[in-house]
Amino acid sequence: MTSSLPDGFRARDATPADLQVAADIVRAEERSVRGESRWDAADIVDFWRLANFRGASWIVERGGIPVAFLASLDRNGETHCWASVHPDAEGRGLGIWLLERAEHRAQDVGSRRLQAGTFAENAAAHALFGRLGYQDARHFYRMRIDLDSDPQPPEWPAGIEAGAFRPEDARAFHQALQEAFSEEWGFHALSFDEWRRIRLEAPETDVSLWFIARDGDEIAGVARCEANRDGGGWIGAIGVRKAWRRRGVGLALLRHAFREFHLRGDPHVGLGVDAENPTGATRLYERAGMRVMNELVLYEKELG
Repeated sequence: MTSSLPDGFRARDATPADLQVAADIVRAEERSVRGESRWDAADIVDFWRLANFRGASWIVERGGIPVAFLASLDRNGETHCWASVHPDAEGRGLGIWLLERAEHRAQDVGSRRLQAGTFAENAAAHALFGRLGYQDARHFYRMRIDLDSDPQPPEWPAGIEAGAFRPEDARAFHQALQEAFSEEWGFHALSFDEWRRIRLEAPETDVSLWFIARDGDEIAGVARCEANRDGGGWIGAIGVRKAWRRRGVGLALLRHAFREFHLRGDPHVGLGVDAENPTGATRLYERAGMRVMNELVLYEKELG
């Protein structure tokens, strides 16, 4: 049975309109454990667009003020959660209540595994996951390069040229990303229609920040970048197709993106990466001048 909410708190179903509510709670959590936060709605919008708001995501309120949330989505027999408790409401059992409710709901729909993450510095959250039977599954870094000087220009391999995204590139761009990320831990393929809805047609998408490395008529690699995230530019996804790897395409794409953001006046560029990325992406980003800023830890629990 799920534990009860403490007196003075009530839960309601989350809705798509609660994006900023969730972002505010995460920002307060990060500020509490890291001393500062640049977190905003852009950092959670991708997950929020995919979340299940039909009885699988909740907001907890105290006196009508949101103080905690859990949003979840189901993919390929797994349930993925994003949960956070405002520091003003910590120690009241809200995290336990939300995770237990998500676990029971995941079991009801036949999920075999439940995943949820937290900031590496959140000791209370780590202890809670341990008590509830979760295992440390994966670590992710947020990396950054400061653009306080002119970035090094890209050196494109022979036969490779930088290109801008065009509407007719959409399917090939999507396919290149799917191929590039197919070996990633936790990879879930997106159909073209789903990708188009959440990426290409998103209101904040700026395709002038989508870059392509072309080898004649072939796409060798792509970078999907975003403006105004984490206080600067952001590389949402960068990938090189297998036949073009280890030739410097990825490094050239990175430096091409850095220079574009520098021209736009952004103070830095960031990205997120799996600490155990099988293609050695973390080492590539370090060679490009990026450094690890902070870390997220993903926990998972096998469901009977």
